Amino acid sequence: MTAATRVGLRASRPSYALFVLPFVALYATLLLWPLAKGMWISFHDHDLLSNDSFWIGLANYRELMQDEVFHQVVWNTLRFVGISTPIFVVLSLALALALNRPGRLATFLRATFFCASVFSVTLITLVWKLALMPERGLVAQAFQSMGWPELPWLTSDHLALVTIALVTVWWIVGLPMIMFLSALQQIPSDIYEAAALDNTPRWRVFTHITLPSLKRAIVLVALIEVIRQCQVFPQILLMTNGGPNNTTRSVVQFIYEQAFMQLSLGYATAASQVLLAIMLVGVSTQLWLERDKTGGAR
Repeated sequence: MTAATRVGLRASRPSYALFVLPFVALYATLLLWPLAKGMWISFHDHDLLSNDSFWIGLANYRELMQDEVFHQVVWNTLRFVGISTPIFVVLSLALALALNRPGRLATFLRATFFCASVFSVTLITLVWKLALMPERGLVAQAFQSMGWPELPWLTSDHLALVTIALVTVWWIVGLPMIMFLSALQQIPSDIYEAAALDNTPRWRVFTHITLPSLKRAIVLVALIEVIRQCQVFPQILLMTNGGPNNTTRSVVQFIYEQAFMQLSLGYATAASQVLLAIMLVGVSTQLWLERDKTGGAR
C-alpha cells in the first residue's frame, strides 16, 4: 500500500460516520430518549390529566415496594414467563423437527402453524373464550362427552393463568417454530449422512448432532420469549381482565391502569422501570448461564 493510499484512507475515515448517522439518530430518538424521559418522570408525581409534575425522588419506588398489588402482578408475570417460555421452546422445537422435511403436507402444516400467529389478539381471545365457556363451550362439551368433570378454565385461581399461557402458546408458537426450522436447515446434511452410514441411532443423532447445532437458536428463542412474555397484556385483559382475584393481572396491565385509569403517570412509569429491570435480569441470567455452560464444555 502506497503512502498516498494510506493518506486517502485516513482522510476518508471521518466520513464513515455518515453511514451510521441515520441509525444512531433513530436509535437515540426512538429508544434512548424515551428511556431517559421515562426514568426522569418516574422521579416525579406526574398527573396525566392536569400535566402537573412535582419532584418526589424515590417515593414512587418506595411505594411500589410496599404495594401488595404490585407484588402480586410481578409474581403473576414471572409465573406466566416460567410457564409459557419452556413450552414455547420445547413445542416449537418439536414441531420444527417434525416438519423439517419436503412434501406438500409438511409445507401445509408449517403454513398453518405460522398463520395462527398472524391473527389479531382480539380474534384469538374471542374464539377461545367461546370454546372455554362453561357448559356450552366446545371444550366443556368435549369433556362431557368423555365423562370427565368440567374445569373452571378462566374462573379458577389456579387454572386461569395456565389457561392463558396455553392459549398464548397456541397462538404464536409458529414464530419460534420458523426460527428453529431456519436453524435446522443450516445444519450440513453431510453430518447426517455420515451418521446414517455408521448406523447411529436416531436419539444419539439428536443429542450429539442436532441439539449442539441448535444451541444458539435455542438460546435466542428463549431470550425472545422471555422478553415477549414479560410484556403480556392484551390476552389477559380480554380473557380475564386480571381476575379472578388478581391472579392473572400482569405488570403491563398494572402500568396501564395506573397511567390511564388512575392518571398517575409517575407511578406507572416507575413500575415500567421495574419491569425493564426484571427483563434485563432475566436476559442477563440466561446469557450468563449459556456462557458458563459453553466455558465448562471447553
